[in-house]
Amino acid sequence: MTIDNDAVVPAGKTVRTAAEVRRVGLAGGIGTLIEYYDFALYGYVSTIIAPLFFPSKDPVASLLSVLAVFALSYVIRPVGGIFFGWVGDRFGRRRALMVTVIGIGLANTAIGVLPTFAVAGVLAPVLLLIVRLAQGFFAGGEVGGAATVIAEAAPPGKKARYGAFTPMGTNFGFAVASAAVGIVSGVLATEQLNSWGWRIPFLVGLPLTVVCYLARRMLPDIDQNVKLGKHGFPLVAALKTYPGALVKATALGIGVQGAAYIGSTFISIYLVTNLHYAKSPVYWITAGATTVAVVLMPFTGRLADRIGALKVGAIGLVGYAVITYPAFLLMDLGNLGIAALGYVLVMVNMAFLQVASYTVTPQLFPDEVRYTGTALATNVSVVIAGGTAPYIATWLVKSTGDLRSPYYFVATTCVIGLIAIVAMWKRFTRTAPALP
Repeated sequence: MTIDNDAVVPAGKTVRTAAEVRRVGLAGGIGTLIEYYDFALYGYVSTIIAPLFFPSKDPVASLLSVLAVFALSYVIRPVGGIFFGWVGDRFGRRRALMVTVIGIGLANTAIGVLPTFAVAGVLAPVLLLIVRLAQGFFAGGEVGGAATVIAEAAPPGKKARYGAFTPMGTNFGFAVASAAVGIVSGVLATEQLNSWGWRIPFLVGLPLTVVCYLARRMLPDIDQNVKLGKHGFPLVAALKTYPGALVKATALGIGVQGAAYIGSTFISIYLVTNLHYAKSPVYWITAGATTVAVVLMPFTGRLADRIGALKVGAIGLVGYAVITYPAFLLMDLGNLGIAALGYVLVMVNMAFLQVASYTVTPQLFPDEVRYTGTALATNVSVVIAGGTAPYIATWLVKSTGDLRSPYYFVATTCVIGLIAIVAMWKRFTRTAPALP
């Protein structure tokens, strides 16, 4: 197989029309949008809900507690990935993706109606954790599944430009979530926001879920060209037969997730909590910086189809490693406009790295274990370097007193990602058919 997207269509595969491929891409992207809208909301309102669910005399201790729940919700994601990978690889991609989008949306809406500590006492943070774990379980099968069906539907030579729909969805989810929080924080008084206004963006997730569900109901037969597994458990087959692919995909994912979650989740917390910028403009800056990355992704997708996805991924990793530290310096100058520039400089790299990752990873596995392999690698890397990123970065700043210390976390994950790319570079060529 190849990850460079220029091979002939494998024998026995039905060629889809351009309209069908676009529908698959859009439905996959919309699903990942609702997933990351839900997860991003929690991160963006963390400074608001921390004292509501984890009251403490030390505001940083409250924030760390609410971020710990953020991280724990990611621990369950590999379990969801394994379960929905089994469903997708044995019984069909459509069935798995319909369930995940409903589960994510309902769990997100539930957060908007949870009682706070003042009302329910210790039960409040317990319920918050339960709902977040449920959300993580369903989310574990979403983004890997979306990347899988898009990779299978996209024609040779155009894998990356269609593969870009997945990260466009995830990042636009971050942008919409940030904008939603920016609206309520800008319209409502601080007391109203802290009392009930923070719930509104979570409740808005319900109609978004309905839209995603309907989009997927109208999909063409996404299992048409897929050779589903007939026997055994796909996780066992993936671990036994493709351990090298799982390790490489996970290592690349660590590079992606570590850098991405610092940019998409931590920096907004950092600008408010550590640099004391006002909440509302920070949320809008976050939405704007993320949207810049989304707008660039169709172009980086086309670039990846021309020069190879691994090269584009390397550009993104090197960019993160080189730019993030100077960007932190710019953010600390006390000027919100300059801080926004630093934020955008960080997020531009996401357009390169995520498009490459979501194009490459599904191509490492054959049909029978592709959903499982992609979901497992994606979710394990998220657990290691994604969901933990805001907590680790906040802890680093608190422990060291160095406002730039989160950079070292980013640099470490980038090195791991580059090692994975080098390992893949040696093995794959441009001569064999993709997605056999």
